[in-house]
Amino acid sequence: YGGQRSAFKRAALGHNAPPMVHSGSNPTQPLSLPLGLALTVVGIGAMKASVFAAPALLGVVGFRGFLAVSEALLPLPALLFLALRGASRWRALALSPLRKTGVALCIGLGAALWLASLGLLELQYTVWPPGRDYIEGFRQIHDLLRPSGPFDALVSLVAIAVLPAICEETAIRGVLLPSLRTRLALPLAIGLSAAAFALMHDPYRMPFTFAVGLVLGALRLYKGSLFPSVIAHASLNALTFAAAPFLDDPTQPLPDPRPLLGLALLAVGSYATVLLWRRLPVSR
Repeated sequence: YGGQRSAFKRAALGHNAPPMVHSGSNPTQPLSLPLGLALTVVGIGAMKASVFAAPALLGVVGFRGFLAVSEALLPLPALLFLALRGASRWRALALSPLRKTGVALCIGLGAALWLASLGLLELQYTVWPPGRDYIEGFRQIHDLLRPSGPFDALVSLVAIAVLPAICEETAIRGVLLPSLRTRLALPLAIGLSAAAFALMHDPYRMPFTFAVGLVLGALRLYKGSLFPSVIAHASLNALTFAAAPFLDDPTQPLPDPRPLLGLALLAVGSYATVLLWRRLPVSR
């Protein structure tokens, strides 16, 4: 019985799978592909299903509390599985620590991604402008998150930027991507994980989130740690939240398309992303 249990545990954790191909990183213990995929699907389903409990949750914990609960459901199945199996979450999720310089570079990389994403969204707006209902929904969310003071601002930042980055990166780049990599080539694994990440968002943001997901997935595999993608993701989210009031004036009509501005932002943001990427060390 003990031998069978050990064999099951090795198979579930992906010990019999091919090693992950990314230079210089510590060896990890990824979940097998079927298990990683199943746990991720259950997590996404739980997160999406939380909308049915929204009326009750909103009355108890408020809008920011509802966002926190919804995001926490995403990685919960995988984290519970790892805890019940006694697996090392540090090795399974590749939680290799970063030096202070690495943290600063990841924050800068998130800012560069944010700039590039603004350009990509501006280009998308040129050929596919969002509907009035979508814009109004976006504005209502930011009104609900608008802080009334410093502490309130910190709570909103955690709910809209930090917690989503931790939960989404844990589920998509910490669990799903390494499990995909046990059976698939690196570009395909990154592409499929980015597609899953995009499908978690609304249709208008799918092109932007897919592109960001490609970069975050490559960051996770090539740098050998989950922390760079978490920090970059949180930085991008935080800038989006902080800049929204300055980039959108509800009293003014929507601006005309600015494709040249979009190209410029995309080019500058992409160039800065590459520069910071090259300086970011590989976790060992």
